[in-house]
Amino acid sequence: MEENKNIENQDDEIINEDIVAEKQTQNQENAKENHKQEAHDCKSKRHIGRHKDDKALEEAKAQLEEQKVQFAELNDKHIRLFSEFDNYKKRTAKEKVEMLATASEGVIKDILPVFDDFERAIQNMEKNGNEADIQGVTLIFNKLKTILKAKGLEEIEAMEADFNTDEHEALTMIPAPDESKKNKVLDVIQKGYKLNGKVIRYARVVVGA
Repeated sequence: MEENKNIENQDDEIINEDIVAEKQTQNQENAKENHKQEAHDCKSKRHIGRHKDDKALEEAKAQLEEQKVQFAELNDKHIRLFSEFDNYKKRTAKEKVEMLATASEGVIKDILPVFDDFERAIQNMEKNGNEADIQGVTLIFNKLKTILKAKGLEEIEAMEADFNTDEHEALTMIPAPDESKKNKVLDVIQKGYKLNGKVIRYARVVVGA
């Protein structure tokens, strides 16, 4: 009887040991599976992380390129604005200089007919007047001429010069006496003048054809 009990106890112990061993094996397998799952999850996370990093890097590159384009556009606008402003300053400075140089243009143009009358009077006096009168008027005329010259007035050279539409106004054309006189100024009807390089009255001339 006791022997049978011992055998049963031994069988129970063996069964218990088998159960324990089976549980240990199961636990080990579960642990392996969990480890594999954790490794897979970790790998997946790393993959997702790399994907996110790559995406973020691409977005950063795209933003950088966009900023480069915007910078280039702004720089181009700045250069053009600076150039336009510089041209504006130069243009206004030039206009100011020209305005100062020709400020007396209106007054001098009004004086020119008197200037012409002086010359004609002197020419007539040289023909009919006495020497004292000629010298007196010539002195006054030369004084006026010097003042106007100091203001920038200069006579346009026309007689026997090549006809130039920038300085001459042809009142008539006559046959040239020879080939060398063609397109030359043969006579000056009214003198022309410049004020500081600007034509304020064209020379009225006769041109050889």
